[in-house]
Amino acid sequence: MPSVLIVDDEPGVRSALGGVLRDEGYEVDAVESGEACLERLSQQTYDVVVLDIWLPGMDGLATLTRMRERQVDAQVVIISGHGNIESAVRAIKMGAFDFVEKPLSLEKTVLVVRNALRQRSLEAENRALRARVDAQHTMVGESYAMEKLREQVTMAAPTNGRVLIFGENGTGKELVARNIHQLSRRRAGPFIEVNCAAIPEELIESELFGHVRGAFTGAVAERRGKFELAHGGTIFLDEIADMSLKTQAKVLRVLQEQVMEPVGGSTRIKVDARVLAATNKDLTAEIRAGRFREDLYFRLNVVPIFVPPLRDRQEDILLLADHFMAMLAREYGRRPKTFEADAVIALRQYGWPGNVRELRNVVERLMIMVPGDRISSRDLSFLEQDPVAAAQGPAPAAATGLPLHAARDRFERDFILRALAAQQGNISRTADVLGIERSNLYRKMRSFGIAPSRRPEDEEIA
Repeated sequence: MPSVLIVDDEPGVRSALGGVLRDEGYEVDAVESGEACLERLSQQTYDVVVLDIWLPGMDGLATLTRMRERQVDAQVVIISGHGNIESAVRAIKMGAFDFVEKPLSLEKTVLVVRNALRQRSLEAENRALRARVDAQHTMVGESYAMEKLREQVTMAAPTNGRVLIFGENGTGKELVARNIHQLSRRRAGPFIEVNCAAIPEELIESELFGHVRGAFTGAVAERRGKFELAHGGTIFLDEIADMSLKTQAKVLRVLQEQVMEPVGGSTRIKVDARVLAATNKDLTAEIRAGRFREDLYFRLNVVPIFVPPLRDRQEDILLLADHFMAMLAREYGRRPKTFEADAVIALRQYGWPGNVRELRNVVERLMIMVPGDRISSRDLSFLEQDPVAAAQGPAPAAATGLPLHAARDRFERDFILRALAAQQGNISRTADVLGIERSNLYRKMRSFGIAPSRRPEDEEIA
């Protein structure tokens, strides 16, 4: 039942307004001063406070100021006499919901209280939705690889530097991009995602840059492009390696000149959007094969970030599984299930070729299909039925159809990443273990888009 606290020094107002609000089904308390109001609020929470401006001792404005200092989140309705309208307006600027002028119209006051309760309900719903969205975009994990990934995101986010995110399918490249945006100075602006692999070649230019009416068959109206929509915010170009060379050239021009032209138009539109890009391919191999522009690569690869596969962060598997279980339990309105010890072993022994995305799908299947509250290894037996999924690592290079040089580069990059993880990011020790010069290791890391996780001065301390 909604609760209301009336703060007024006139007994008649407290009695009449309290009676009407109780008839409306509200729980009502009443006090006669600002000091008594603060004392009551320290003991109990209220949904709405009806607060008189003119009070003995501490007046209404001072009381409202103290309430905000104490972070009381109740909606405040101000009662104001004719001579206190200016003060009531000041109270609105301080965060009060509305004011009612004396002599009170009880009908109007009840309506304002009802609207204040509705506003409070909407704000609570908004906070709950925001918490749910934030939970979906949380980077879960306590492994060394995830700690370093979070460090890189934290360092890159506050800048305007372009970021190129590498990683296998399902590792969470979009999640990294969203976290960079949320931690950036552009977080109040839009986050526009473009899946370059999902848009047909004949439509991608229109999708990115927009078009004017009549630019091509079917263009019956003007359309704004993704770059323009991202103005003041961030544009995320996912799977950028699947973009044609022709479109790559136009994207390069936008990055260089910060202007674009809609398809079929001649008007130059200025765009201010931070560009984040992601790929699951080895771009150096794509450049050698003539499928990706080297100049675009260097424009995008200002800050390279590698997202590790799930098989390289086994200590995070149970944390992720529990995270998805709690999130899905809220979504389905069920109690979260717990993983027995043998199920945890099965989760860690599985290869996860689909990475975090596959793990989420598996947890959702368990939430729906397992009747009890506990999950055992028997409930995970379906993982072993897929010989590809049961593999403990990525498929052999020969089975992927990669050319020899691309397979060699992929193996070398993975090998270096594992060695760095084993040596906790120490370049000198990693070079010793690999049997190569430190300068040579740095060159290879740059060519593979691997950013050092330590500063050079930290090497000596380690």
